[in-house]
Amino acid sequence: MTDLRAKFDATVEQVQNGTAKKKPSQETKLEFYSLFKQATEGDVAAKKPSIFDMVGFAKWSAWDKLRGLSSDQAMEKYISRVEEENAA
Repeated sequence: MTDLRAKFDATVEQVQNGTAKKKPSQETKLEFYSLFKQATEGDVAAKKPSIFDMVGFAKWSAWDKLRGLSSDQAMEKYISRVEEENAA
């Protein structure tokens, strides 16, 4: 396991366990979700959900905006954003 992956996994655990210093907003949670998905699965391959599935559509759209971002870049950005949130 690389140092980046180890740090990413630790940061994900911190977010999932709610041990972050500050509770993130819905918008920030959506950003974390999309970065996590891009880091772990790559470009979105799922079919675009119906606009009537507001949550699914929002998640899909946020993830799709990251198309082309490498796994390592997404991990770095995820870690950076969590650190920014904790510092605020």
